[in-house]
Amino acid sequence: MSKAYEHALVLPLSADTKYMIFSDCHRGDGRADDNFLKNELLYLAALRYYDKYAFTYVELGDGDELWENRSMERIRQMHPHSFEMLEKFGREGRLYVIYGNHDMVKKDAGFCRKNLGYLCYPGIFLKDALHKKNIFLTHGHQAQIMNSTFWKVNRFLVRYLWKNLELLGVPDPTSAAKNNTRKESVEKRLAEWASSQQVILIAGHTHRPMAGTEQSLYFNTGSCVHPAGITGIEIENRCITLIKWSLGTRLDQTVCVSREVLGDAVCIDNL
Repeated sequence: MSKAYEHALVLPLSADTKYMIFSDCHRGDGRADDNFLKNELLYLAALRYYDKYAFTYVELGDGDELWENRSMERIRQMHPHSFEMLEKFGREGRLYVIYGNHDMVKKDAGFCRKNLGYLCYPGIFLKDALHKKNIFLTHGHQAQIMNSTFWKVNRFLVRYLWKNLELLGVPDPTSAAKNNTRKESVEKRLAEWASSQQVILIAGHTHRPMAGTEQSLYFNTGSCVHPAGITGIEIENRCITLIKWSLGTRLDQTVCVSREVLGDAVCIDNL
């Protein structure tokens, strides 16, 4: 975590900057194990909203499922509209991507140039213009040695063992997102690290959305693969807001996509 912090890309944080952060999209190749597929329309609706209101989009790791899938090209072919939106943000200088454990290959600049057209980072440091609290964005897998130092071992197990067993209903015990004991352990380590550094930490990885408080500097975006919708974090006017996008219905029975604020915004000036 500290290494990612030291090598983070520095971006400005002020009353005029607007960031939208999604994590753990796990875009796949369209087969039964592509967990992103069922929520892609929500994701596209959200990105169009944030494009309309001139947000900068930050993808906080595990954007593409490159443990279960070998081919980035097949993932791009399956989700062309999502990549078109990402490219639009990129052309306008409003796209920043962090790699996680499931897309750790994006650490390689050569892979990014060949398959993506943009570089990916271990973390992003949002430097507060008013010198209050800064924000560090990273995926959060660094809190688990098997998902950071020994990520290739876990990739092998997922690709050749747990991927097939999951189709039979057996959850992956190595995953922080699917194992509550591991999830709580990771969250505790991330919260302790944020407290020790006195920096606001926004992570993903555990798939459990979490809004920080005046007592806790740890936030989590959640994921884009939950059955009930997708969650993320907006940063606007130097305030942090946990949000959810889901399907709903209007009074005339038509289906719509709705944006819901989860809890109160946490403003930097109050931390």
